[in-house]
Amino acid sequence: MIYHVIYDGNCNLCVNSVKLLEQLDQGKQFRYAPMQDQTTLAQFGITPEDCQLGIILIQAEPPFQRWQGTAAIEEIGCLLPLGDAFVRAYQQLPGVKWVGDQLYEQIRDHRYMLFGQRPTYHSPYTIASDGLCADGGCADPIN
Repeated sequence: MIYHVIYDGNCNLCVNSVKLLEQLDQGKQFRYAPMQDQTTLAQFGITPEDCQLGIILIQAEPPFQRWQGTAAIEEIGCLLPLGDAFVRAYQQLPGVKWVGDQLYEQIRDHRYMLFGQRPTYHSPYTIASDGLCADGGCADPIN
């Protein structure tokens, strides 16, 4: 199954997180597009307003699904080896998920001030602008 990760390509924290995910996954499950790539975002019906709510994860094959913010991060965690157990424990501990959601919103809204900005990063595992994954293996799911 292939997933598309839409991230802020100008945010140091976001880019470093994507680079870590690239190392862990090596292009097996995830393809990436920065929020600054309006052409790719338009293929998925993603607006600048959507991007203000944080990271987006799109399941690129049926049944098509979309997660955003902490839900996207949790789903990515579940897809990583042994990640499911950690995410489920985090979700079940009383109050921890709520605190995590609030912390995410604060970091999302102040990420440039907290972690700085950079020129837009483009992953080597990109979602091609024609709606196919860079390797041509998956079609555009949402339009």
